[in-house]
Amino acid sequence: MQSKGSSHRLSTMANRSRIPALFISMFATFASIYVAGRLWQDAQNRVYLIKELDRITGQGQSAISVDDTLKIIACREQHKKLDALEMELAAAKQEGFVSKGLIETNGTYSKRRPLVVIGILTKFGRRKNRDAIRKAWMGSGAALKKIEDGKGIIVRFVIGRSPNRGDSQDKDIDRENRLTNDFLILDDHVEGSQGHPEKAKLFFAHAADEWDAEFYAKVNDDVYVNIDALGATLATHLDKPRLYMGCMKSGEVFSEQNHKWYEPEWWKFGDKKSYFRHASGEMYVISRALAKFISINRSGLFLLHKYF
Repeated sequence: MQSKGSSHRLSTMANRSRIPALFISMFATFASIYVAGRLWQDAQNRVYLIKELDRITGQGQSAISVDDTLKIIACREQHKKLDALEMELAAAKQEGFVSKGLIETNGTYSKRRPLVVIGILTKFGRRKNRDAIRKAWMGSGAALKKIEDGKGIIVRFVIGRSPNRGDSQDKDIDRENRLTNDFLILDDHVEGSQGHPEKAKLFFAHAADEWDAEFYAKVNDDVYVNIDALGATLATHLDKPRLYMGCMKSGEVFSEQNHKWYEPEWWKFGDKKSYFRHASGEMYVISRALAKFISINRSGLFLLHKYF
């Protein structure tokens, strides 16, 4: 038989055991609500992503997972980029050495700028030299056009006008040009009186105005050019915006007045015996930026100094 004190202790222990059970029950209830809420949120995200996939693909209802949905979207974006690159690669192969393939404009494609414009500086009375170059490497008619369209290389003979404007020399060049259509005639240059450097300067200026090319090359009419080798070499220098390339040398400065190549400003050059480093005149190449600079400053008296 229990005493009154024993009954009171048992009642107290029973009440204490019910309190932790109540806390556990409340915790379990809140945990269930939290988990259910997260599951509902994940389900809503899943539904949203699947709907987005359906909207993008236009394939109606889908039962794939969220992970698969994201993978498909990423995969299709990569396919779009790959298709665009394949189109550009195919176009570049067709264009030969054309520098940057194609530009997309309003859903159509047009050619980019030519790789190089080659100016062959020639003179009156050198028709045989020009014909030899046409047969050897330059081509004429359809062959010349093929080089322009296929390789992005434009070639022209460069000549000025006769001191007696409109005489038989001018007429011969005009007649030849009507047959071949491969001249760049410098109407503002008089052959024989203004010198070779002036003619080269005017070629670069006029060529930069006429064609927006990557490079411009000056060549003499007794030089034979390997078009493929030149195109391949220049294609590796497209990342150089201020290129001046050729057979570089430092020629001798002649201070004697009776010398054929007398330099009136011989005293300006360092040791007074050699010019600054420059390309040999038979052939050299400059980039578009330099050609544009020459074009802009063609009439300047001090910016562009000519050395013979």
